[in-house]
Amino acid sequence: MGRKRSSNPLDLPPRLYWHHGAFWYRHRTGKAERLGTDVTAAKDRARHYNDPDSTFGTVAWFFDDFLVHFGRQVAAGAKAQRSLDDYTKAGVPLKAFFGKMAPANVKPHHVARYLDIGVEAGRGVRANRERAALSAMFTWMVRNGHGGVTVNPCRGVRRNPETPRERYVDDAEYTPVLASVPAPVRAAMQLAYLTLQRPSDILGWTRANIQHRTVGGVQKRVLAVRQGKTGRSVDIEVTGPLAAVLEPLAAKAGLRTLVHTIKGRETGLRYTESGLTATMRRHQRKVLGAGHSFGLQDLKAKGATDMYLAGVPLERIQVLCGHDSVTTTEVYVKRHMQQLAAPNMVKNAG
Repeated sequence: MGRKRSSNPLDLPPRLYWHHGAFWYRHRTGKAERLGTDVTAAKDRARHYNDPDSTFGTVAWFFDDFLVHFGRQVAAGAKAQRSLDDYTKAGVPLKAFFGKMAPANVKPHHVARYLDIGVEAGRGVRANRERAALSAMFTWMVRNGHGGVTVNPCRGVRRNPETPRERYVDDAEYTPVLASVPAPVRAAMQLAYLTLQRPSDILGWTRANIQHRTVGGVQKRVLAVRQGKTGRSVDIEVTGPLAAVLEPLAAKAGLRTLVHTIKGRETGLRYTESGLTATMRRHQRKVLGAGHSFGLQDLKAKGATDMYLAGVPLERIQVLCGHDSVTTTEVYVKRHMQQLAAPNMVKNAG
């Protein structure tokens, strides 16, 4: 199978062939690997195996192989696309720093130095996220016996300090901005506040997310949500203010996302989180002036905090937020309540 092809209408890379209804790659060891029926995916995999940059056996090579493996898990529904996107983005600086090293030669002090460089460059938090991606790759290598790696060098290396965002958006900010922004942006703001879901999830909802469930013998309409970060499925009853927001969106959505553009050449396209946030910021400057800045994620925090202040049990807020425990939810809510602290109103007994 290593002979020069007499014809190659699909422009297949070396060692990639179509055989018995699928694409196969012939490794230099002689072993053949089935790569499926998707020509684009098979060609990408073959180019990776052919290793034109001579990175075989390095961190760069194994990180790319890890992404291919993770992509298969995403396709199978076992992992989230958001995680794959984050890992892919993290791979660029990671490969620039660790890329030429053999994985077995990476030690904790190398990982610590990477985190320190991140702080020095003003991207300490970003470096933490990239360390998490590197750790995921090493865990995969240890589990599968790849590259002679027996321990994860990221384990035990302390992350850079992070300051949790404690922004509480009060009604005096929220209400005028809500009235000023275009209709689809207004809907996204309301959905973040009412459902406490992540912006990336909200912007992907379609009419198919609005479903019917039988609960206690009564049929109810629900917003069926699969949280991209946690993978959890949550049914949120479509009632009251949420119904008022969703019904007109569903009526106009068709096959598009519920929140989509309405003007210009991009009419009907899905909003990106960055594009929607830019619109919000523009209207914040317009109606509030300089010094006021918040995004959809801050409205999720506002919604959770307002629910708690209204007496909603933490367990209900926990389900919407997707937290692992009520304790996490309590910390999350109370962190955003710091700006709402009231003075001691107890009358002095003396």
